[in-house]
Amino acid sequence: MAESLNAFEMRGIVKRFPGVLANDNVNFACQVGEVHALLGENGAGKSTLMNVLAGLYRPDAGEIFISKQKVVFHSPQEAIAHGIGMVHQHFMLVPSNTVAENMVLGLNRPRFLLNLSNIEDEVTALGEQYSLSVNPRAKIWELSVGEQQRVEVLKILFRGAKVLILDEPTAVLTPQEVDVLFRTLRDMTDRGHTIVFISHKLDEVVAIADRITVLRRGKVTAADVPAEGTTKPQLAQLMVGREVLFRVNKKKAQPGSLVLQVKNLNTDNDRGLPAVQDVSLQVRAGEIVGVAGVAGNGQRELAETLTGLRTAKSGQMWLGDLLLDNHTDWLELGRQLAHIPEDRSVYGCIPDLSVAENLILKRFSRPPIAAGWSLNAKAVRQNAERLVNVYQISTPTVDTPVRMLSGGNLQKVILARETSERPQLMIAVHPTRGLDIGATEAVHKLLVEQRDAGTAILLISEDLDELLSLSDRLIVMFEGQIVGEMPAEGADIHTIGLMMAGTKVGE
Repeated sequence: MAESLNAFEMRGIVKRFPGVLANDNVNFACQVGEVHALLGENGAGKSTLMNVLAGLYRPDAGEIFISKQKVVFHSPQEAIAHGIGMVHQHFMLVPSNTVAENMVLGLNRPRFLLNLSNIEDEVTALGEQYSLSVNPRAKIWELSVGEQQRVEVLKILFRGAKVLILDEPTAVLTPQEVDVLFRTLRDMTDRGHTIVFISHKLDEVVAIADRITVLRRGKVTAADVPAEGTTKPQLAQLMVGREVLFRVNKKKAQPGSLVLQVKNLNTDNDRGLPAVQDVSLQVRAGEIVGVAGVAGNGQRELAETLTGLRTAKSGQMWLGDLLLDNHTDWLELGRQLAHIPEDRSVYGCIPDLSVAENLILKRFSRPPIAAGWSLNAKAVRQNAERLVNVYQISTPTVDTPVRMLSGGNLQKVILARETSERPQLMIAVHPTRGLDIGATEAVHKLLVEQRDAGTAILLISEDLDELLSLSDRLIVMFEGQIVGEMPAEGADIHTIGLMMAGTKVGE
């Protein structure tokens, strides 16, 4: 590292919420010119601590120092004025505005006339520089979750932050692009920038970080651990307090009958442009077929078409012997088709309803949950208590609103609802995005159990480690087309990365 001067220092930070002590006397400091990884399970206090540093929260106790000077932030604008910018796990974007318009929101420039063309050119240049390209004229609501994450990264870079807090910044990148980003981060630290790197990918943490700090239940359990010489199992132990299995324990698949068949499927995106182009694929009972690809290459539109949320332009789809088309009763089909959506808090649940109520969203019209025109309250509670126990959902009570649950437990609620009736087919989209290693381990186990029970699973993910661990077969999408297919076992990650960038197999 170029210097030993602290870029910032947080001393004795305490932050409370009703019934929760999120940060308990936390000390955290980063040096100028380093990449400092911040690790911890969901709910460990990482985001709260960084929200304090970024000016979103005021600490109940403690102090912040920037270059040895005490500061008090009342807003993110004040934090960015001191050179601190954060890419949040939950996006801070205006959906109805374009990418370029989001770039300048909250800034003092331009003061009088907004020249969007210049802003768009700057965004394009930044995207090319950091391999985070996105259409600057697109509205945020038109973008996938992964593309929106790119916009958040670009927004902080656009503001010229000296301290960048990056939460899962590589989730939308190919392996080659991750290498480019890491080189860029190293170039930035060599010029005096400081990076706080939050990731659940421990391989990346070990590869890019200089030092590592671990939080557990609001407290620091390990401070300033040198990344060099530290292993993934050691970090996992510090994070969750127990041994974690990094490879999914699964037996060889025994594929059965054909469950999902797709022929020459074509689907447009929200702007009316081709998103899925002439896609054909098959998924059999008892196998997991993984779909790899950089965000924005048709994966979201494919999943939405297969689950009835988007109308196909042409092509054919079958679930078993049933042809899926515009006349399909998708509500009734819900008993055979499970869907784990990419945005669990928006499309996977009704946040203000209780755990018990969310668990019956696919069964509320059928006995024993339905009692005529009303619900059988006793059956609703019994169903919830059974599923909470079977799926090990951590919740105060089954009457707790799901918005109060951690990301991992909310995902378990969705999995419990979608899989408890033994579906024929599951479409799982980014099932572990944003989850810590403990919650990820639990979700992976549930998916393998469903496969072994005979469910056909189409798994869409941007995490290659996850795809290679879970999948039996792997297909790669680029610009809406399938550019390669291979067995997951023994697949070369470099070759997959090339295909994700558009190189077809054999070229």
